[in-house]
Parts: sequence; C-alpha cells; structure tokens
Amino acid sequence: RKTTVKTPIIIIIANNLHQEQEDKLLEVLRQHKRAMGWKLSDLPGINPSICTHRILMEEEIKSIRQQQRRLNPTLLDVVKKEVTKLLAAGIIYPILDSQWVSLVQVVPKKFRMTIAKNQHDKLVPTRIQNSCRVCIDYRRLNQATRKNHFPLHFIDQVLEKLAGKSHYYFLDGFSSYMQIHIAPEDQHNTTFTCPFGTFAYTRMPFGLCNAPGFYKRFIKNFNKLALPLSKLLQKDVEFNFDQPCSEAFQELKNRLTFAPILQAPN
Repeated sequence: RKTTVKTPIIIIIANNLHQEQEDKLLEVLRQHKRAMGWKLSDLPGINPSICTHRILMEEEIKSIRQQQRRLNPTLLDVVKKEVTKLLAAGIIYPILDSQWVSLVQVVPKKFRMTIAKNQHDKLVPTRIQNSCRVCIDYRRLNQATRKNHFPLHFIDQVLEKLAGKSHYYFLDGFSSYMQIHIAPEDQHNTTFTCPFGTFAYTRMPFGLCNAPGFYKRFIKNFNKLALPLSKLLQKDVEFNFDQPCSEAFQELKNRLTFAPILQAPN
C-alpha cells in the first residue's frame, strides 16, 4: 500500500494581524491553494487552446546557428542548475536539429540597494549583486522576426500619466512569460545551445522581441482593477478594507479562478 505524504506549504503573512484577520486570510488561501504556485512545475500556464505565441519570420531571411561558448566552472554550475530546473518543469526539451540556434549568456542579478562612496568620495546608491541570471541571446533571431506594430504604450503617454504624481508602484510576476505557450511549429526557433546540450522552449522565454507586447494583452486593465488594493500599501495610510477593496478582490479572484467564456478563433 502506497502512502502519499503531502509537503506542507509555507507562507509568510503580516505579524500585525488580529486573530480574526489571520483566520480569514488563511481560509481564503486554503480555498484557492490550487491557484498559487511555489515552483515552476506548479504553473500550468494559459491553455494552448486559448492562445499560443507565434514567432513569424521575415521573408528571405537566412537562418543562423551559433556555436556555444566556454564558461568558467562557476557559471557552468549556474547554467546546469537552470537547465535541470527547466527540464524538470517541462518548459524546455532536448532537440537534435534546428535552423536557429542561439547562445546562453550568464549575467549578474542585482537585488537590494545600498549606499556606498564612489571614487569622488560621494555617497551614491548601489545595487548589490546576489546571484546570476541565465539568459538566451536572441538578438540574431529578433533581427529576422516580423515585428508587432506599436505593441506597447508610447513613452510620452506614460510620462503624461505620471505628471503631478509623487508615488508609483509596480508588480513583478513570477515567471510570467513562461505561462504562455509557444506554438509547436515555432518552438524550434527558440533553440539554444550550452555545454549540457541543445534545447528548445515550450513556453515563451525572455528575450524575444514581441514577447512584452504579447504578454501585455493578458494583463489589460489589471492596474485599474487592483487600484483599491494597491492604495492599502501606501505609506501612512490606515488599513481599511472597504467596499471598493472587497469588490476589487472578488473581481480579481474571479478572473484568476474562472476560464474565459470566449476563446480565440482558429
């Protein structure tokens, strides 16, 4: 007889909640535990029957296969861990041959800010490097990719919205791009090579030129929906979960837990 042992899920909540608030929060988290992801394998992504990302190429473009570069032992270990993680999650798969092969780059990943003196003995903010990030150099592929026209906002339109404001906020999604599948007929274009083999993506990676605009279609009006909740995070603001906050929470919950009624046509 096999016994399934469930690993407890660890979460961090505010330490200043009343017991009633804590109980209600934990109740909501338990009810929607399936909608939360702690690792890549917990993110099934958007159903491919709804949409997939296409990589459309310009006509009469010659494909390019780039040769892998040597990495020092430290960076080699970083790449190995990343490839192993993506393979286990089914986000990449080994591929024998492809017309397009891109290179792996390992770049510093910087997190928190500190204040340090520069060469002129002045205090300046400096980001501390904590780890490295594995990136794919898709510049050659992007040059041959057919571009989306005006996929993002114009910078002057964004600046107009910020005029007169003293604060702004942003939300950082966890592996957001990788929740969108790539069309099977275009997956070979994402091929990359490293000392551990040649692989292609099943999900949309960072670095593709049309990825930001395509991803933005799925977060349309999110900032407007989340505005009442975002105001609760402002400094020196009393936490008051009023009716607009409750309505915003319910609307976001519905959009995250229910599939859309309309689907994109074939």
